[in-house]
Amino acid sequence: MGGGVDSHGHRLARPAIRHAKLKMLFVVIATNLVSVYLFSGASLSLNMPASAPSIHLWDSTALLRDLNATRDALSLARAELAFLRGQCGTSSLLLESVLAKLGAVHGDTPAVQDFNGWPEEPTGELKMAIEPHRLPLGYSVNFGTDELFPGLGLACRNFQEELTRYMTYNASAECPDDEALALQLMLKGCEPLPRRRCRPRSPARYVEPKPLPASLWSIPADTTVNWSPYTCKNYTCLVERAHSRGGSYDCKDCFDLAGKERRRWLSDNGGPGFSIDGVLGSRPPGTVRIGLDIGGGTGTFAARMRERNVTVVTTTLDLDAPFNRFVASRGLVPLHISLVQRLPFADGVLDIVHSMHVLTNSVPAAVLEFAFFDIYRVLRPGGVFWLDHFFCLGPQLNATYVPILDRVGFRRLRWKASPKLDLGAERNEWYVSALLEKPMA
Repeated sequence: MGGGVDSHGHRLARPAIRHAKLKMLFVVIATNLVSVYLFSGASLSLNMPASAPSIHLWDSTALLRDLNATRDALSLARAELAFLRGQCGTSSLLLESVLAKLGAVHGDTPAVQDFNGWPEEPTGELKMAIEPHRLPLGYSVNFGTDELFPGLGLACRNFQEELTRYMTYNASAECPDDEALALQLMLKGCEPLPRRRCRPRSPARYVEPKPLPASLWSIPADTTVNWSPYTCKNYTCLVERAHSRGGSYDCKDCFDLAGKERRRWLSDNGGPGFSIDGVLGSRPPGTVRIGLDIGGGTGTFAARMRERNVTVVTTTLDLDAPFNRFVASRGLVPLHISLVQRLPFADGVLDIVHSMHVLTNSVPAAVLEFAFFDIYRVLRPGGVFWLDHFFCLGPQLNATYVPILDRVGFRRLRWKASPKLDLGAERNEWYVSALLEKPMA
């Protein structure tokens, strides 16, 4: 009987204990009363300013109605803001015009003008293609703007003379014969190019391609191509390049489908590369279904994959030969983009990405790193990157390229480094082939 004992052996007074118990009892009673009140359906009234919106904590219909009203008001405010922004832009242009005329009256020297980043004011078709266009229905929540901006390469600003020449044509008529100019702009980084309102000329006496599967290994008719941009004027000339000495050609023997091209990726005989069947055999059956071949030339890798029920898109450029048309004539899908463009695929959608003789030490290391990260992006978890015949010098391999691949985060499945000896061992040149997996997690 009696109170507790403190640390010094003294008894605690009864009133202190009784006071603590009363506090606990009060907290329990207050908590129960609040709970009964809240769950009894009574509305909770708060002293809010008159301008504040009402809040319905337990009425979901009213809450949804308020949220919709708020969203509509926000959309209206955004539309009004866009309208005011347009009016401000118009007023700014008028003010600049007035100031320019006043300056001319007073004999002022006009300052160098910058037309939204362009050294000269775009006109005609170029202006129509690159300027933003108002959305017919006004502000769009999806776009986040009331204007539609065209896609245009940043480097296009640096080559306005060439771009103006490219965009000078008769609208609704036949396009100029300027494929070489378009490719030149793309290689300079002016990509994507603006769209044009003209029709490219179709080849005379066009012949439809052969049906599958015969088209995979057939040379198409010469009349499927407009040959004016190219040195060769028929496919026979392109095929014979493989047997000619000298000459600097991109993918010299690619068009000879009966020669070396027919034997590619069929065997894994200890050389610097892998076979397609060996790579597919390293994955669970049927899990490699769709993919991309970067810099695939005439599409032979995609043709081999199609024979194995795998759909592969081939990126290729028409460097002095109709690579894209040749790939399409084989019943395959060509993609006309340069190495520096972001791959036009969503994240995590491809089973395999392959590249041979394109991603090499001739590409700046920073560009390569961006490309490798982009490849990682488009691969699904468990997808593989087949880096085929990557060329570099011995000191570059461990000092530059292996660290880049490690930073990207691939997991090595196969790795094969082989010296390139055709020009002499003293050059210390190497080929690397690697099968790299994007981790599952």
